[in-house]
Amino acid sequence: MKNIKKYEGIIPALYACYDDNGAVSIERTKALTQWFIDQGVQGLYVGGSSGECIYQNKEERKAVLEAVMEVAKGKITIIAHIACNNTAESCELAAHAESLGVDAIASIPPIYFKLPPYAIAKYWNDMSAAAPNTDFIIYNIPQLAGVSLSVPLLKEMLKNPRVIGVKNSSMPTQDIQMWADEGAIVFNGPDEQLISGLVMGAVGGIGGTYGAMPELYVELYRCVKAGEMAKALDIQNDCCRIIYKMCSGHGNMYGMIKQILRLLGGPDCGSVRAPLAELIESDLAIAAECAEMIKAAVAKYC
Repeated sequence: MKNIKKYEGIIPALYACYDDNGAVSIERTKALTQWFIDQGVQGLYVGGSSGECIYQNKEERKAVLEAVMEVAKGKITIIAHIACNNTAESCELAAHAESLGVDAIASIPPIYFKLPPYAIAKYWNDMSAAAPNTDFIIYNIPQLAGVSLSVPLLKEMLKNPRVIGVKNSSMPTQDIQMWADEGAIVFNGPDEQLISGLVMGAVGGIGGTYGAMPELYVELYRCVKAGEMAKALDIQNDCCRIIYKMCSGHGNMYGMIKQILRLLGGPDCGSVRAPLAELIESDLAIAAECAEMIKAAVAKYC
C-alpha cells in the first residue's frame, strides 16, 4: 500500500524565482522553499504553472528542482511537474526528478496538437517508465491544456501501478468525485473552491494562490477536517475576494502575488518572465490592498 498520507493537506505551487536581471535565481528559490516549510504546508508542487515552466528551458527547470530538494528533501512532500512539449525531454526531466528523490512526478497532457487518448496515455506512461520508482500524478487542466481527462483515459492510466491520482484543475467539482470513484487520490486545483473540492473527496489541494496566504488555506483545511464548516466557508469566501482583487490589475497574477509576498515580509521572488505582463504603477496599490486584506483575514481566522 502506497503512503498516501504524505499527500494530504495544503501543497502550494512554487513560484518561479528570478534575479533582478530575469535569470532563474537559485538563492531566491531556496529562500522561498524554506519560507514555505516554515509556514507549515504539507508539500510543494514544483515547476508547474506557478513555476512558469512553459517559459523555462529544461536546464533551468532541473536547477530549480535541485535547489528545492537541497532545502526540502525529507522535510515536506515534493511533487515535480515534468511535462515538456515533447516526450524525450519530459522523460529526461522525469529521470532527473527521480534521481533527486522527489515523492511524485506530474504532467499535463500534450498541448497544441489534439491527440487521441491512446497517444496521451503513451506520453504519460513513457515518462512514468523513465521514473520507475516514483509516483505519477495526472494534471487535469482542460482550460489551458485544451483536452479534458475522461473516465476511460483515467481507467487506462490506473493500469500503471505508479499512477496514484489526479491534480484536478477543471472547474466542476463533480470531476473530483468521478476520479475518486475510480480509485485515484485527487487534489483540488481551483483555489476558489477548495472547500467544495475537499467535501467532494479531494485529499488536499495544490494551488497557485496558496503562497500568498498559506495560513488561511492551512486553517481552511483544518476546519474542514474538524467539521467546522461555517468557519471554513467564511475563510474560503474571504480567500475568493482576495483572489478577485489580485486579478483586477494590469500585470499577471503571479507578478501580483510576488509583490504581495514582499509587502507581507516574505521572500523576494523577482518578477515574471515575458510574455507574462509585469506590474505597472497602478498595480502597486492593488497589491497593497491585497496585503492588507490578507493581514486582516489572518488576524480574524488564525
